[in-house]
Formats: sequence, C-alpha cells, structure tokens
Amino acid sequence: MRWVIAPDSFKGALSAEAAAAAMAAGVRRADPAAELCLRPMADGGEGTLSAVHAALGGRWREHRVQGAGGEPLDAACLVLPDGSALVEVARVVGLGMGKAPPMARSSFGVGELISAAVADGARRVIVALGGSSTSDGGAGVLLALGARFFDAEGRALSAAPHDLLRLARVELGALQGLPVPLELWSDVDNPLTGEHGACAVFGAQKGLTVAERGVLDTALSRLAALCGGDAAAPGAGAAGGIGWALQRLGGVRAGGAAAVASAIGLETAVAGAGHVLTGEGASDAQTLRGKAPYCVARLARAAGVPVTLLSGRIELSAELAAAFDGCFSACHGPVSLKDAIGQASEALEFAAWQIARLRVAAQPAGPG
Repeated sequence: MRWVIAPDSFKGALSAEAAAAAMAAGVRRADPAAELCLRPMADGGEGTLSAVHAALGGRWREHRVQGAGGEPLDAACLVLPDGSALVEVARVVGLGMGKAPPMARSSFGVGELISAAVADGARRVIVALGGSSTSDGGAGVLLALGARFFDAEGRALSAAPHDLLRLARVELGALQGLPVPLELWSDVDNPLTGEHGACAVFGAQKGLTVAERGVLDTALSRLAALCGGDAAAPGAGAAGGIGWALQRLGGVRAGGAAAVASAIGLETAVAGAGHVLTGEGASDAQTLRGKAPYCVARLARAAGVPVTLLSGRIELSAELAAAFDGCFSACHGPVSLKDAIGQASEALEFAAWQIARLRVAAQPAGPG
C-alpha cells in the first residue's frame, strides 16, 4: 500500500522532516512492502524553507543581515528551481533569537534579505511570515527598502518600537515596490491594529507588557496613516505587522499551509494513495483554522483517501475528530514535557507502527 506521510514540525522536539522519518519507520515496521511518500509540511512559519527544500530542492543563498536587535546575522534564503526566492521571517527575527527586549526589536533584517534576493536576480520573492519576534509593524522592512522616519524635531528614527512611539513624519520618496512579484505566505488573517491586531493578539507571546501593547498599537496606527496601505486588510497583522508593510509594497497574500502544499505537490502525491498520515506537536481547535494537518486532511478527503492525525498532544473536539479518520496522541500516558520532547522520535515511530498494523490487518486478504 502507498502511504503519504505529511506532518508539520513538532515544535521544540522534531522538524517536519524528522517527524516524517519517524512515522515512516513505524509504517515500515508494520508493512515492509509499503510504498512511502514523505512530504514534510509547514504553514508559512518556522520550517517552511526546509519543507519546501525537501520536496523541490533548490539552492541556498546566505546573506549577512541584521537580527531583530541589530546584531549581525547570516540568514539563508532558498532559490527554487523556477528562480523564485523563498524568505523565511523566522530565520531572521524568529522567536527566541537574540537578546533584545521586545520594544527594541526591528524587522530591518527581513527587508535586507528581501533586497539581497532581488539583487541576486530572483524572478519572484515569496515571504513566509510566521514565527516573528517583532512588533514594529514592518517598519524595519520599509526602512531597509528606502523609507525614512522622523520625530517632531526632525531627528531620524530607527524602526524599533521604542522609536516608533515618537514617530511624527515619514519620507517615502526612496521607497519603491519590488521589481518582481511578491507573494506572502501566512494563515494569520488579523488586521494591523485594534482589538484583533498584531499587538493585542500576538504581543504577549513576544514579551510586550499590557501597557506596551496599548501605546505601540497607537504608534502602529500612526505609522499606517502616514505611510498609507490598508491596515485593516486580512493578514496585515501577520509577523508583527510585516504583513501590512509587504502588502503596502504590493505583496499578495496566500494561505500558508495551502501554498506550501501546492509548492511541494501534495495534492498529486495524495492522489491514488492508500492512506495519509499527518500530525503536529499539539492539535486542538486551532488546527482547523488553516494549520498544516487540516490542509493535508482536506486534500486527502477530496481524493477519497483515509487520513489519520498523529500528534504529540491532542485536545479532542467533535469538530477535530470529524476532520480526520482517526486522531491519536503519540504520548501513551502521563509524561512530562521534557520527557515527551526527549522521546518524541521513538514515540512517533511506535504510534505510527500501531496505526499501520491496524490498517494492514483491515486489508482484504489476498488470494490463496
């Protein structure tokens, strides 16, 4: 039987590639003759470049840019076989990278990497927006691409949030749209500001206090008013507002998981498969809001192929159960987070083995 194995990463434990390999090993134990098609997935956040590279190949290009706190950083983008350059925000200003406080973090390095990709001859630039540690409204990206910011006294400002609080004037004369198509991969549909905006919804996970979230939201509203663009557009609040900045430059938004699935040819891989296996670190109601396993499940259902969810932790609901033909946790009993992470590969392999044994046993017996 042909199996398609397409998990997302198990954050903090396994990359999508490692998770797929562990699941494949379990299936192989149950069915040595199984045909295995591994398609590691991502949703536009951390791990997107690796998932696309695993399926399509491409060339890695590394550039020296600024990290979130202004520190020098060597960040890679992926040049795809069609000449597109894929940039992953999480590789430049990702959560957990650097030591700068939240109000000092800027997306300047993302703009530098986009500019470098264009200078290298990219025919199209794709930006995977998930996993950002910044909340500067994408001001850093605009600054790197030619915008200038000033306070009321005419002093030049950086794009760090603590400077944006004093923003009074912008100069956009040197800011131009990119000379190539720009595509944005993200499943976040939040606006830039307001109660559903970047600061209100994502500020806490990036370390902003309640007070900082309030004053910074006001500053981002002023930034948008001065620069133009649609602050209320779906996805404007992605990556701390980088979504708004790149839409301001002509970027077109696409659903992250669906875009990755299309890029790696997942629909074609699923067609004619006997079973599909997917998963992620933790599955709950949020999984159904465009996350990678749900995207995999929809493709499998459309093709009439059974699909099983195998995740580290599952908060089961009727809606989640209905989206898959079985939902299983890799954790077999009470276990600490530390132990779950340490045993993730072995646990996934064992659980996949059990799922595949059941699937094989349910197959009609052959002649004789």
